[in-house]
Amino acid sequence: MDEEDVNPHESRVELVASTGDITLQSDTFSPPPPKDKNDGLCGYFETAQWTADGTTILTSSSSNLISGYIVPEDLLSPNANRPIPLTPQALIQLPEPSAVLSSAPYFHLSSPWTQQLLVSARDHPLQLFYLTPSTTSSSTTTTPSHIPASASYPLTKHRSETFLTATCLLWPHPGTHFIAGARSLLAKFDLSRTNSEPVLRVKTIPSERHIAKGNGVGMRGTVSSLAAQPPDAGNASLVAAGTWTRWVGLYDFAGADGSCAATWSVAAAAGSAEARVGGDGVMQTLWSPCGRYLLVSERRSKGVLVYDVRVTGKLLGWLAGREALGNQRISADAFPGQEGSGGFEIWSGTTGGTVKVWEGVGSREGAHAPAWGWEAASRSTVGSACVHQSGTVLATCSGSWEFPDDEDDEDEQSLSQNGSSSADSDSDSDISTPKQSWMCRRNKESSLKIWRIPNSKPKLSKVPSQLPARFYSLLG
Repeated sequence: MDEEDVNPHESRVELVASTGDITLQSDTFSPPPPKDKNDGLCGYFETAQWTADGTTILTSSSSNLISGYIVPEDLLSPNANRPIPLTPQALIQLPEPSAVLSSAPYFHLSSPWTQQLLVSARDHPLQLFYLTPSTTSSSTTTTPSHIPASASYPLTKHRSETFLTATCLLWPHPGTHFIAGARSLLAKFDLSRTNSEPVLRVKTIPSERHIAKGNGVGMRGTVSSLAAQPPDAGNASLVAAGTWTRWVGLYDFAGADGSCAATWSVAAAAGSAEARVGGDGVMQTLWSPCGRYLLVSERRSKGVLVYDVRVTGKLLGWLAGREALGNQRISADAFPGQEGSGGFEIWSGTTGGTVKVWEGVGSREGAHAPAWGWEAASRSTVGSACVHQSGTVLATCSGSWEFPDDEDDEDEQSLSQNGSSSADSDSDSDISTPKQSWMCRRNKESSLKIWRIPNSKPKLSKVPSQLPARFYSLLG
């Protein structure tokens, strides 16, 4: 299904706040990484997520920058001048590229000690940071700072003591433990035991040293995604793990050993004659709000697989028209459906810049087309679409890059030739290493936006009691 096939209903959403395109801004709110002579790429948003209390949006960018945006007080005020400009209240500049980011499930805006983040970087232990506001002498300027980690949690190989890179993180409620995924391994950490190895290691295959590499038992490969099932009345919850080798496994970490409940491959279902959604590695596992259905999305795919976990490995259907045609991670979000409609909703961005909405997911088998959608970014990948727990607003972040096409390449080449005389007089190094425009990447639109969903009914029961009173009045 093409982008133009989606029923556009921009009237069903309203842009209420935005950062604007950060690649066009030269202030300190989105500092770009150092530019190479042959690459003028600036930092862009990669992921966005709501904190547990719903008052703050956390973003990570390609320039290793973590930002915290507190929701404006007049976000839904009818008298506000929209879109309200968004500026970060806290910035953390990481010294190394981070693969994953997870915020504390007890995050509370009015309690600074709860504003904790877990990040993972290659050849480093897992690190815990505090989202501390960092301001300069000017009250209107926020600058990124290299804040040292407040705690670390090493994940190493027993034989060589080399660091294992955590490729995904899960920090479930109540927050006393967290789970990290690595190559053929799941590790459970105790948050209170800093500078300590995990309290539990669960191998996804029996052995990595044997020539058979598990001999068909378990799932081999790097764990790329983790998701916790909504707990039932007995507070039991399964953890769904996906790998870049296109396998999915269900693990029970409520027990002492983290036993494996089931594993299966999604390759056959994604490549079947009926679905034909394709894929090249699981990049997200997502549970339905009721905990009965598991959604699996892959990179380089045209849809999302929907499984009923009550029948292990049985494909219920697929969400058609969800274009994730590149390797960039695109995260979707699930939300309970409207009363009487049945099923639940899935909100997801695409590589084409649109956000699509599937309604009544789980109530039918086979192909499921999106109900409606709208353009959230101009030709740029929408990496995250996350619904606020009240159901009244949606946060999206966009950002990606591209190589110039032939026409743009010719224009840039002519401009560089016209300005070559002045450059030659300034430096001889430019003569020896001429800039080749076809090698220069350029940014697409990158912005963080908050959209109001006018037709939705606020689910106040879903809003935690920690939210400021002003936020309740706005939702009304």
